[in-house]
Amino acid sequence: MNRTQFLRLCALGAALAVGGPAALAQTYPSKPIRLVVPWPAGGGADAVGRAVAEALRVQLGQSVVVDNIAGAGGNIGTQQFIRQPADGYTLLLATSSTNSANPYLYKRTGFDPVKDFTPVASLAVIPSVMIVAAGAPYKSPADIVQAAKATPGKLSYGSGGVGNSAHLAGELFKSIAGIDVIHVPYKGSSPALTDVMGGQLDYMLDTGAYGQLKGGKVRAVAVASATRHPLLPGVPTFEELGIKGMQMNAWYGLAAPAGTPAAIVERLNGAVQAAFQAGDLGKRLTDVGAELRPGTAASFAAFWNAELQRYAGLVKLTGATLD
Repeated sequence: MNRTQFLRLCALGAALAVGGPAALAQTYPSKPIRLVVPWPAGGGADAVGRAVAEALRVQLGQSVVVDNIAGAGGNIGTQQFIRQPADGYTLLLATSSTNSANPYLYKRTGFDPVKDFTPVASLAVIPSVMIVAAGAPYKSPADIVQAAKATPGKLSYGSGGVGNSAHLAGELFKSIAGIDVIHVPYKGSSPALTDVMGGQLDYMLDTGAYGQLKGGKVRAVAVASATRHPLLPGVPTFEELGIKGMQMNAWYGLAAPAGTPAAIVERLNGAVQAAFQAGDLGKRLTDVGAELRPGTAASFAAFWNAELQRYAGLVKLTGATLD
């Protein structure tokens, strides 16, 4: 360390000693930030992660590098994340799959679903959409149910991995419809979506297919939300089609390691809210089918807690287990 660096370090220490949290917030961030996305590139989680990384870059004036660390339903990347310093320079794209469902699907996730995280900001929810290949014979969920009952154990649906939103949505549909179909898990939604388009899978309940729907490579036959989706006004909800209880979405939020100083959490949350107000983040998220969920760190923590409870019941209802 040279004399100049030493003096800067001393000045920073003095500022923190005098100003406490306020000084910390003013000096953060002073170097690039890493955003861990525990899913492969190309899927819905990756799209959300890259949107928020760009928004934080603009608001904080530091580069935010997306690090895709996929595997085990998001557990591998999350395990690496919780071992990082609680200094605000490593963040996590928290998802409903990894942070709500996995604690009930895996005997060992490698992390505590509450104690290992500091909720920072809620970002969005994306409703699941039942999609089929553009040339598939199915025009509605009823067609799929009819085909599945005619040939039990023959039809298949895909997901981005055991426990992700597509898997749980698929199991929920199986349970409600009373059908016997095969679940085919992939390492991320992108390869599963590719096989739906190619006809290797019969259908998928996905949250990351809105771009492909625009391109006409797949068709949507129903939306798993309470109301029709703004991007798909011509596609009915399951409720409209008489299939009760078929609602599923994926949620996304920003998290820091446990013990991250409140001043840094406040700074990050403020950056996310400013990005929502500026409009760019909201547009990028709504373009991929998201419904925005701005709010405080405290409101996100309460939502996260409630989702943990909801997914406990959902996993039990569907009977979803590790393959």
